[in-house]
Amino acid sequence: MPARLAVVAAGGTGGHMFPAQALAEALTARGWRILLATDERGALYADKFPADVRITLSAATARSGDPMGMLKAGAAVLHGTMQARGFFKRLDPAVVVGFGGYPSLPSLLAALSQGRPTVIHEQNAVLGRVNRFLSGSVREVACAFPTLEKAKPKVKARAHVVGNPVRPEIRALAELPYEAPTADGPIRLLITGGSQGARLLSEMVPEAILRLPEELRARLQVQQQTRKESMDIARRIYADALVKAEVAPFFRDMAGRLKDAHLVIGRAGASTVCELAVAGKPSLLVPLKIAADDHQTFNARLLADADAAAVASEDELTVDEMTAALKALLKDPAWLENMARGARSVARPDAAERLADLVERTALAG
Repeated sequence: MPARLAVVAAGGTGGHMFPAQALAEALTARGWRILLATDERGALYADKFPADVRITLSAATARSGDPMGMLKAGAAVLHGTMQARGFFKRLDPAVVVGFGGYPSLPSLLAALSQGRPTVIHEQNAVLGRVNRFLSGSVREVACAFPTLEKAKPKVKARAHVVGNPVRPEIRALAELPYEAPTADGPIRLLITGGSQGARLLSEMVPEAILRLPEELRARLQVQQQTRKESMDIARRIYADALVKAEVAPFFRDMAGRLKDAHLVIGRAGASTVCELAVAGKPSLLVPLKIAADDHQTFNARLLADADAAAVASEDELTVDEMTAALKALLKDPAWLENMARGARSVARPDAAERLADLVERTALAG
């Protein structure tokens, strides 16, 4: 009997692609074959995606208030849906799983039109526009956070809180204890940026560190992911501050760097928040102001409510306030340990397995 085929539909950004990959790996381990349905941007993140078949579908996003753009996007999605229908008719997948964003829309619409079992997964604490549109029609709705803002009451009532699937190398960090900095030992600080709205962290954090007391700066070991345009400025500030710092636009070994970090500073994207919880790391989070439906603020609440993160509003944050927050955290190892415990208390390291269970049940129900 041939292995069953699951369609995993995701694209656009790593925030959609990495959880999709984690699910694909879990299903592959259970004997499933995987068809990855993505767009051109998603293909950039798919070099290690365990897919037996890969298809690139036509899809596009449009801003409200742009009639011509919406018309073009609609035409692209329709074309992508017809493409997906053809593939599905020939390959006959047992289930189609979407991870939100417009690249997932053609696959889900094609599956619904053919009466195939469907599952959507929402990575953020706010139901995204595409998942919001599909949530009343798909067979099952899974989500990462206990809260699901913008969802209708009926959808909230039937949603399965499975967590956010993380990559295996991040999952492995759940087994490791948090080790707070010792009295005179090094303090390892990891700063992540992200592709959107990264300027504030790229430029504010080095300035804040420069203003820390000399005895703290002498112990700091900083790893900062920053925009290319800000790299020279950051390196110069760290040199002036006599702080050991590695500055780069992208870190490939994020799991290794997260493993060693005493404190993480970053945005509050869904993957970031859930990875911090799984790894059990204290954090200082600055939600991205321009994120759709302010979803990063809602994401950050998971850790803030567990006393695992200090959260600062982008509009109100100043260099002096960042310095004060860093000074308070870095001088109190016991506080960092409590934050680490709080992060672990809300972690769902088995999210990929939970979601895979739901996918299999849905496929079995037909």
